[in-house]
Amino acid sequence: MKYIIVGLGNFGSYLAKRLTELGHEVVGVDTSEQKVEQIKDQITHAVTLNATDPQAIKSLPMKGCDVVIIAIGEDVGASIMTTAIFKQLQFKRIIGRAINSLHETVIRALGVEEIIHPEEETAERLAKRLEFRGVLDSLEISADYNIVEVKVPKKYIGQSIAAGNFREKYLLNILTVIKMDAKTNLFGVKIPTREVLGVVSPTYVFEENDLLLIFGKINDIEEFLESGS
Repeated sequence: MKYIIVGLGNFGSYLAKRLTELGHEVVGVDTSEQKVEQIKDQITHAVTLNATDPQAIKSLPMKGCDVVIIAIGEDVGASIMTTAIFKQLQFKRIIGRAINSLHETVIRALGVEEIIHPEEETAERLAKRLEFRGVLDSLEISADYNIVEVKVPKKYIGQSIAAGNFREKYLLNILTVIKMDAKTNLFGVKIPTREVLGVVSPTYVFEENDLLLIFGKINDIEEFLESGS
């Protein structure tokens, strides 16, 4: 996959290097020549430019890019302007970094649904989430085992947990199911909300847009996701 990461501070630079190590093409962008110089030999491309300039953004090697990550942390204004430019360029997937709740509200108002909070979510955790297609979030329990959040594969919509036979087929445990809804905030922007169903019965039937919290080995989780695509 190909990633553009704007903002090469501690979080952005670590994420860029980790995704490169995982075999992905990474374009790192920052206004600081010093930061670009420090990382240029460790990622695919490193570019010094002002990401709040639409013409400068258009000069990036964007062809085939899968994900744009706005990792700017120090300058909220630059973060918002950069996000707006990439939204105007109609990138399918943009992940924004939010410093506080107001910053998050503004980014969501621009139409960005995926928000990260580096104080809560490490770059390693995000790299793992991006590495595995279909995984929305992950929590490493040990070197072998993870808890991951995934959208229910189409194959299993309309099936019960018992019918899916996940423990027998894939050595996985369905810990719970999460329902997504939306509430309107004071700016009139719809904010996604989550309802955790708790311990779910084997007779529970999966519905479209259900999110599953699964425990198991990453290899088994990947096999499960591939089988349901």
